[in-house]
Amino acid sequence: MLTKVAILQDNLYGKKPAGTTIFNSVSKPSLIFVAEMPDKFKAHIALLCVSIIFGANYWIAKSLMPGYLKPEQLVFIRITGAFLLFYVISLFLPSEKVERKDLVRIFVAGLFGTTINQFLFFKGLNLTTPVDVSIIHVSNPVFTLVFAMVLIGEKLNPMKAVGIFLGATGAVILILYRGRISLDSDTFTGNLFALLNSMGYAVYLVLIKPVMKKYKPVTVMKWVFLTGIITFTPLFFHRITTVTFSGFTPSAWVSLIYVIVATTFLGYLLMIFALKYVNASTASYYVYLQPVVAAIIALWLGLNSFSWLKALATVLIFTGAYLVSQNNEPLRQK
Repeated sequence: MLTKVAILQDNLYGKKPAGTTIFNSVSKPSLIFVAEMPDKFKAHIALLCVSIIFGANYWIAKSLMPGYLKPEQLVFIRITGAFLLFYVISLFLPSEKVERKDLVRIFVAGLFGTTINQFLFFKGLNLTTPVDVSIIHVSNPVFTLVFAMVLIGEKLNPMKAVGIFLGATGAVILILYRGRISLDSDTFTGNLFALLNSMGYAVYLVLIKPVMKKYKPVTVMKWVFLTGIITFTPLFFHRITTVTFSGFTPSAWVSLIYVIVATTFLGYLLMIFALKYVNASTASYYVYLQPVVAAIIALWLGLNSFSWLKALATVLIFTGAYLVSQNNEPLRQK
């Protein structure tokens, strides 16, 4: 495999290693095709891949809980694995010194983006359906705007106000559509956790944006996930220490690797690549594909139950997210 990678690299730079005539003749047309793709088209392909990765993650992560891992255990493994991956990459990049005031901001952002956000996400996903969680997550631009108004003085116009109202209404309908307002209901509790998870992630996005513009992304993410380890471990130490992998099947190991490497690491790198060639608002529209991917998987598994009330909630959330994403220049930023 490594030999083939080296040959591919040599072909790209015009070198032709001996003994690779057949391989070269097969590979070269596809390499030329990829090389000649417009950068913006490559960016959209990357964003499509991110949506597929994240959409599938709802089902893959849920398959691990609670049979193989408790939500708290999966959170710890994910943030620790992500920290190690970003730390290893940082070793091959020029080192950056982060100012103390920025470390404080990263710490607070990391608290919301890892400990609070990830715990609520996996806890909610463990209780409700992947399709519900993926739909609720579409409301993230709505909450991001709300917290941007509160924390950094983002301006509100009538269209955004309507978007906030529609998104909030859709989220409430989705949480209450089973007709039971009770923490004894797994669906209600799980959807509520997913909503709070989306809010926590919105706070993280607002807080982290200034430092993301100041430092390399890998540097920031390394500190963010380190914050997660520091703040999450003491809270759930008793659950973390009971992790056991003895009952893991090969498919469970693949799922765990997917959650850590594909969702947390590869998805992030693809997003960073895409943002070099398309603006943030264009990239944000791809969040609408994640529930579609989750729903397609549900249909394939024969597990989808989609009522008209859930369809109404979906339309309201999608419309609200779309409206608050329009003409969002101030948030894209200062």
